[in-house]
Amino acid sequence: GGQNLLGPEQGEYLGLIRTQELLAARSIDHAQQFFTRAIDFGFSKSQEETLRFWGKENILSDVVWVIRKFRPDVILCRFPADNRPTHGNHTASAFLAVEAFSAAGDPNRFPEQLRYVSVWKPKRILWNAFNWNAPPAPEEAAAMIKLDVGAYNPILGLSYTELGGMSESMHKSQGFGDSQDRGPAVNYFKLEGGDPARTDLFDGIDLTWKRIQGSEKISAALDEAVRQFRADNPAASLPALIKAYGLMEAFPKNPWVEDKKMETLRAIQDCAGLWLEAIAPQESGIPGSQIKIATSAINRSDFPLTLQSVAIDSNKVDANAPLQNNQPLSKEVELQIPANAPPSQPYWLDGGTDRKVAEVSNQQLIGDPESPPAFEAKFIFLAAGTKLEFTVPVLYRHVDPVRGELYQRFVVVPEVAVNLKEPVVMFPDVTPKNISVELRAGAEKISGQLQLNLPEGWKSDPASIPFQFSARNETRTVTFAVTPGASSGTYSAEANVNGKKIKRGLVTIDYLHIPAQMIFPPSDGKLVRLDLKTAGRKIAYIVGSGDHVPESLEQVGYQVTLFTPAEIAQRDLSPFDAVVTGIRLYNTHQEIKSVEDKLMNYVKNGGTMVVQYNTLQELDQNGIGPYPFHISRDRVSVEDSPVTILAPDHPLLHFPNQITEKDFDGWIQERGLYFPDQWDSQYQPVIACNDPGESQKSGGILYAKYGKGIYIYTGYSWFRELPAGVPGAYRLFVNLISAKQ
Repeated sequence: GGQNLLGPEQGEYLGLIRTQELLAARSIDHAQQFFTRAIDFGFSKSQEETLRFWGKENILSDVVWVIRKFRPDVILCRFPADNRPTHGNHTASAFLAVEAFSAAGDPNRFPEQLRYVSVWKPKRILWNAFNWNAPPAPEEAAAMIKLDVGAYNPILGLSYTELGGMSESMHKSQGFGDSQDRGPAVNYFKLEGGDPARTDLFDGIDLTWKRIQGSEKISAALDEAVRQFRADNPAASLPALIKAYGLMEAFPKNPWVEDKKMETLRAIQDCAGLWLEAIAPQESGIPGSQIKIATSAINRSDFPLTLQSVAIDSNKVDANAPLQNNQPLSKEVELQIPANAPPSQPYWLDGGTDRKVAEVSNQQLIGDPESPPAFEAKFIFLAAGTKLEFTVPVLYRHVDPVRGELYQRFVVVPEVAVNLKEPVVMFPDVTPKNISVELRAGAEKISGQLQLNLPEGWKSDPASIPFQFSARNETRTVTFAVTPGASSGTYSAEANVNGKKIKRGLVTIDYLHIPAQMIFPPSDGKLVRLDLKTAGRKIAYIVGSGDHVPESLEQVGYQVTLFTPAEIAQRDLSPFDAVVTGIRLYNTHQEIKSVEDKLMNYVKNGGTMVVQYNTLQELDQNGIGPYPFHISRDRVSVEDSPVTILAPDHPLLHFPNQITEKDFDGWIQERGLYFPDQWDSQYQPVIACNDPGESQKSGGILYAKYGKGIYIYTGYSWFRELPAGVPGAYRLFVNLISAKQ
């Protein structure tokens, strides 16, 4: 549903986190992860809405492409393809899988793909049937395949449910930490298409080398590698593995053989204990620069391997030296970054962020989770007369005093990164405002000019600002005074370095469970003129899981002080005009309950308290607010759903701003989420809305008088709307925090 329990990232930044979390999970269970070009637009209640948003044929094409490329024998759907209540995106995934099951084998469907792949018809497609914690009815179960996924694998030393719990726990931004269950766990699989199976998912499918004509010698060599394997000397299998690899190299082109060839190469590397690395002295470089890369190869076995050469792009260094057991062989290779090299970021971000599907011009990239490494080192070995080619990414390595040795991809960065400090700037009147831009040098001795590109009628003072850096990663913040024009518009910050125009920033996302990610968003922002009246000035903001509402309030003149629950306990709240809680505060900071009485006393003595949404996860609803209410899963996911005014004369709709239906235009992603569905009679609902075909949800704003003050609980998505600069959301939220003014 687009929530982030880790921090404030939304949109494409959250998409990047989720992508890396999936890859982190796959690093545990060793499955291969594919992606479509679909961009997560938040929670959806129907597959119809989902497919309408993405464009069914767009995403069906991607699913067909992945099937043709990966060539699965069996497809399993985690979710049903019918219209039972689930997340609409989940249902759509199953619906598309069932349709793609047939389309992948039809040469008339998406024929443009056949330039790269062949048609493919899997044997069967099944739904991993679930009824939450209840097994299917006996008559239904009789027609399904049963599989105990709780079985123990002695080679792994784990059951598959333990493995599943470990991998699912990598989905930390969703709060999907899971137990590692042990014991039986019977799953049922219902046939959705293709040949029936009686006892096994792979019934009737040859899983041996016999399915590939002429592969007998390859199969025999691999069997020999297994027979020769010794746990205390894995290198004993190398002669047979290398023989098998050589046979695969000479085999006519075949997708199955290509896959197995790469697996065999990995097995050779593992059995030899072969460590290969290509390490850059810094984490990044700019276009046109040269960097020396330290490469190293270590053979940790007695099997004779000769390193012939190491190359990065066209720069090759010859070695022609045998590798002695556990003795590093190092070579320095010069990396020349092309002058036209783009910044290194996921390919699916290159087309911008205001899209429904990613713009991908290279068909071969579709399905991949991320771009290939910016640069790779190619090691050529000779082993038993066979040439072996290993490729490793160029990495940057550093040591953290707590986390230890860390690696991240070496990336190309612009000569200077141009980061807008305020991507959305609100102008409630004609008073000039300062707009700041942070510049970050990508290399030493960088200089140039920075300017703002503004809409017609807007002006900046000065028109441009010179900058100069002596060191890489040096930063400087510059400020323009901007006088607004009559209408809202977009703006950008543009650096000029030796005639090259640069309009990209640099954002680093770094969490402990995923590799650090650098992305380079366009240096574009919004300038919003709005009719806004404010009342009061000082806001105490108790931080929840993370959002940008405080910065949004500061944009329109409020003085916002951030607090943790512990800090609130020690602070006199009487000077503040309102107390606002960040999103999911009661989910993420259990200690907030210890200061609930203090907060209620603040309200009772005349204060205004506005509580933003909380989920049901880890939530004790008892004692929240002055009167009881019950938070539910009710949400309104269609952002332009009509809003009904329930209490036209209510002060929240009239002071300091007159709220009309127009104030609900232009909202993004959703109206709100986790609305209360029951509340004490002391609460008054103010507005209501609903998704198409559903009943009204009126718990999005609950207003209650308590003593001399006002308490408001609101599930509307202010954390999305305010940072996006939605004028009506600003006007209504200001009314909420001004309830006692």
